[in-house]
Amino acid sequence: MLIGGILATSDPAIIPGTLEISKMALLSRRPARWHVVCNIFFTAFLFLHGPSLGAAETTLKMVAHADLKNIDPIWTTAYITRNHGYMIYDTLFALDENLEPTPQMVSDYSISSDGLTYVFTLRDGLYWHDGNPVTAQDCVASLRRWGARDGMGQKLMDMTASLEALNKETLILTLTEPYGLVLESLGKISSNVPFMMPEHIALTDPFEQIPETIGSGPFKFVKDEWIPGVKVVYVKNKNYMPRNEPPSYAAGGKVAKVDRVEWLYIPDASTAMNALIAGEIDLFEAPPIDLLPIMAATPSLTVQDLNPLGVQGWVRLNHLYPPFDNPDAREAMLWLVDQEHYLQAVIGNSEYYRTCPAFFGCGTPLESEVGAIPLMNQDIDKARALFESAGYDGSPVVLLQSTDIPILNGAALVTAQLLRNAGVQVELQAMDWSTLTSRRAVTDPPGQGGWNIFLTWWSSADVLNPITNIGVSGGCREKAWFGWPCDKEIERLRDQFARATDPDKQRKLAEQVQKRAYELVTYVNFGEFKTPVAYNTALKGLLVSPVYPFLWNVEKQ
Repeated sequence: MLIGGILATSDPAIIPGTLEISKMALLSRRPARWHVVCNIFFTAFLFLHGPSLGAAETTLKMVAHADLKNIDPIWTTAYITRNHGYMIYDTLFALDENLEPTPQMVSDYSISSDGLTYVFTLRDGLYWHDGNPVTAQDCVASLRRWGARDGMGQKLMDMTASLEALNKETLILTLTEPYGLVLESLGKISSNVPFMMPEHIALTDPFEQIPETIGSGPFKFVKDEWIPGVKVVYVKNKNYMPRNEPPSYAAGGKVAKVDRVEWLYIPDASTAMNALIAGEIDLFEAPPIDLLPIMAATPSLTVQDLNPLGVQGWVRLNHLYPPFDNPDAREAMLWLVDQEHYLQAVIGNSEYYRTCPAFFGCGTPLESEVGAIPLMNQDIDKARALFESAGYDGSPVVLLQSTDIPILNGAALVTAQLLRNAGVQVELQAMDWSTLTSRRAVTDPPGQGGWNIFLTWWSSADVLNPITNIGVSGGCREKAWFGWPCDKEIERLRDQFARATDPDKQRKLAEQVQKRAYELVTYVNFGEFKTPVAYNTALKGLLVSPVYPFLWNVEKQ
């Protein structure tokens, strides 16, 4: 069968415990793709059975959800780059399992009685991977660069009067007015994470990618062994001094218990599954849902949902160019989408999904259905009429299709068909996810290398409120996320939410933000779902967290 354009099968022609495959079986199914499949299998075999590293070294091999091409976690919000960041960088604060920000690189801190001045002291024993000590100046430069790109960071910087290093160990943040999300911002758990970098790297223009990767975290990036499209390699940072607390989400002691980690890029899900069954890899980060029963029935494997909050699917629209520069065309997308249809198509098993119209997630304190009538009542005729009133002229809508992530590939195909049902011409442009994460940053017109629509998902930890959810930003080209909605009213409401401390007032403001976001159609939510991982039972210590997989604390027995 095909899963999002990727061959997947439980046929006995694929022999569990090996990377061998029956050539005749494949030829009978996909003869035109035989050479492609051979290349995939050859690459997988080469890097799963590479030279021995010695019996004394423990290597954890993981099939990552995407190819790592962009290595700057401030320049991009892509989760593959965020996960890369967690391997090598550290943060001043980190979110624990109670969703509380706790000190990570900071040893102690103080807040002035008027709530305007925060003083942070770095803990002892912090060194960059090149051997230089971490300084407060490094952290100041890192925060400023992060604050220029991240939605939550932007709000913090808007409230900042000054941010400076008092000495090598101490930095001081002074606000223009009291702001209740300072520590929550510094401990933001997901994209963009405020990772600390050396000053000379952090001074890179935030809209350009960093030239090199030097962190202070539990693993080191081995750039010489990085082969985009094949594998990424990390080795244990033997000089890293973890905190004494037990690990909890992104907080606590980050103890590297394996010597080497290899991320392998194997876009064929069936190949990855059989390699996992054979014990040739240890962890399959994002297996297709319909392969989970096979892995769950394998005694040597564990299938687990590591993310307790789930994720939210997005259809993201480009507000800069026709047709979606017109509000009627954007509203048409709400009437097109049927969440149950999407979720059945891309997930299939209702155990792993639910419909949800809330911008800030279902089951959260800010859950609301305000403004959601168009989204939850599909009407293709009304969508067609709205496209007509928007002046749609028949030009192809450029839809970016991520072919190597089955869920997003399927969602792109569903979106394309719905648009065609409404009389819209669609140009599907196929690419891998890492290429898409670069392409979506292009602001040129769709016919000149830009785009109209792409599909993505965000962890629910990223959408819990109007500040963390960068998707509702109306900050225009300068501050909004890719798609660039521009609206002063929604920004005014988000600012009010940022200043509010009373929960009831926050809820009312969140409803107003959601109402306005539905009017603008900053994005179309196609539902919530789970993305379990599968791993060898020889792995112990995998952490449950909205961000996963964290590979510190993991032992390979």
